[in-house]
Amino acid sequence: MIKRKQILIVGGGFAGLNIARELENSEVDVVLIDRQNHHQFQPLFYQVATSQLEPSSISFPFRKIFQNSKNIQIRYGEVYSIQAEENKVVTSFGEYPFDYLIIATGCKTNYFGNSQIAQHSLPMKTTQEAIEIRNRILKNFEKLTYADTNESTSLLNIVIVGGGPTGVELSGALAEIKTNILPKDYPGIDFTRLKIILLEGSPNTLNSMSSDSKKTSLEYLKEMGVEVRTNTIVQSYDGANVILVNGEIIPCKNLIWAAGVTGNLIHGIKETSITKTGRYLVDRHNKVQGYNTIYAVGDIAYMETPLYPKGHPQLANVAINQGKNLARNLLLLLQNKKQKPYEYKDLGSMATIGKNKAVVDLPFLKFQGYFAWFVWMSLHLMLILSVRNKLIIFINWAWTYLTRDSSLRLIFSPIDNETPKIKKD
Repeated sequence: MIKRKQILIVGGGFAGLNIARELENSEVDVVLIDRQNHHQFQPLFYQVATSQLEPSSISFPFRKIFQNSKNIQIRYGEVYSIQAEENKVVTSFGEYPFDYLIIATGCKTNYFGNSQIAQHSLPMKTTQEAIEIRNRILKNFEKLTYADTNESTSLLNIVIVGGGPTGVELSGALAEIKTNILPKDYPGIDFTRLKIILLEGSPNTLNSMSSDSKKTSLEYLKEMGVEVRTNTIVQSYDGANVILVNGEIIPCKNLIWAAGVTGNLIHGIKETSITKTGRYLVDRHNKVQGYNTIYAVGDIAYMETPLYPKGHPQLANVAINQGKNLARNLLLLLQNKKQKPYEYKDLGSMATIGKNKAVVDLPFLKFQGYFAWFVWMSLHLMLILSVRNKLIIFINWAWTYLTRDSSLRLIFSPIDNETPKIKKD
């Protein structure tokens, strides 16, 4: 009897999930390991952070996704290291062997070596981090009801660092909340004093998009009341004050860091196979340089091709299609058939800034405004995994669109002694 090959996938993001789905019920055994027990739909994290969607709407349990699978096992845990010569990994639940290892660990927040910013700022790369942003912002709004003048100034400044899609979409969502919701929830507070400040180190917002999209996104943000500062670098942040490289100090209790990413590397891969930006060097079949049985896909992989000599953009569409291509190639490999090299076909990019405000860059067309917003919304609904979640998200969006309100402003966090106490004599 021929032993079935064991394929180990580390990470259940867009790339890892699509590999597993392509290999489902095939003639191989698959183990999917992830630190979460669910797939996270990262493009909508900002809507969780701003109380527009509940976390369950964009989270999909792996065991539910693969409950009818005959060859896929789920392991909830973390991979600590790779022992390539022995074809095994060391995990939080013991050692695990593999015939083929696929690293799909994605990226984490890049603080560019600044430990102080890492300690005090709020990242947004996981569902839990999006929930933490929501909790922190809502708690600080509650503090405004009894804060003194000095403290209220820092509570009324929300600073977002990074003018890419995450920073732009988050800034726009917060601006809409400021206008439409907060004055009704807190009638005793003057929210004209609330400042949403977007800091970007380059000359433009949405720096990877077209000039029209850069210009329009900036116009939308300013129109919505966001204070946008380009060519601006943060030097440090101590939890109370943002200090810029030019010496300016911004009092702030809410600093959200969306300024960059670096790879979630696993110990055990030699340094010559890793780029300076923390990605694994891979060939056109996603095989890690210097290894025969180890692959990397998605944001963690750096692949140079004729069309993309500096590597592919770190986008969901790249991860999805790299994952599908690798899964099919592994099945071809096991049949001793010719494999297909990967090349990314650019389908465009987009970002939404607010209600009826979005920008879309397609290879053959660029447009902004209501239609761009509708296209953005439709595409993201299509990418949501389950019909149930599509319906929930659509209802939430429709309700918010019609009423300019939502009912999701709930604080769920451990008891932390931040609630004010009445002093006893």
